[in-house]
Amino acid sequence: MKRILITGGAGFLGSHLTHRLLNENNDVTVIDNLYTGNKKNIQPFRNHPNFEFIIHDVTFPLYLEVDEIYNLACPASPVQYQRNPTQTTKTSVSGAINMLGLAKRTGAKILQASTSEVYGDPEVSPQPETYWGKVNPIGIRACYDEGKRVAETLFFDYWRQYNLPIKVARIFNTYGPRMDKNDGRVVSNFITQALRGNDITIYGDGSQTRSFCYVDDLIDGLVKIMDTPDHVIGPMNLGNPVEFSILELAELVLKYTGSKSRIVFQGLPQDDPKQRKPDISYALEQLEWSPKIFLDEGLKATIAYFRNII
Repeated sequence: MKRILITGGAGFLGSHLTHRLLNENNDVTVIDNLYTGNKKNIQPFRNHPNFEFIIHDVTFPLYLEVDEIYNLACPASPVQYQRNPTQTTKTSVSGAINMLGLAKRTGAKILQASTSEVYGDPEVSPQPETYWGKVNPIGIRACYDEGKRVAETLFFDYWRQYNLPIKVARIFNTYGPRMDKNDGRVVSNFITQALRGNDITIYGDGSQTRSFCYVDDLIDGLVKIMDTPDHVIGPMNLGNPVEFSILELAELVLKYTGSKSRIVFQGLPQDDPKQRKPDISYALEQLEWSPKIFLDEGLKATIAYFRNII
């Protein structure tokens, strides 16, 4: 039994990861300040003998004895991370420093949940891990993009300076049950608008692309990279390499919800990336990992979840 800490564990990804690790007979401690996380996400585990929940903000130090750390703490959608941009940057940077310090003290292996946003508005497609990105350092998304880039820097410096066992996963668009219906992400936005009969809002002309990975596939990738030998550190792209336009996604949501909502178009937000498509050849090579769940199947499961909560 491993003692595993998940920061941001009451969030969308964190709660799914908690479920997976508890099912594998690990001792799991979740910390979350509930800024974007929700106690409802971890309610099913509250009476599990191997589960503990602590309300804590990663921008403050934490003292526990652990074997592995999954550092997932940070608002992950533009609506959420732009609400308090200075706190978003602090969560990424100070949070990384505090969790790396905990890993160094305990000798724990630590994984950083980084993001495809480190690539900014990319000039190459698909995006390989060797691409350095095109990020506006003073734009409205920089609190998240640059915060995650600095966190990666810190992880690699701790690896070089202290020989700390690290893993860095760059997560592309992920969706599924337990998404917050108000988080402003494109999948949750479209589904909630369609189920309520509201207009489906597309920003821009809908030609911009994303690659949508179902949450179960993503969690499988995170667990696999954590279990790799110490020399496999990343950064490693985790996402679905099948590319869809935003307009195609809207049409699929209308199809599977049976909604009569109209599609309307509004202006594109500042620094919104025009392309997102991961090159996952490194994950295929090191983890033998690739997504298994097609968008049609994943959307149906996600829509069923939202029908239940709306």
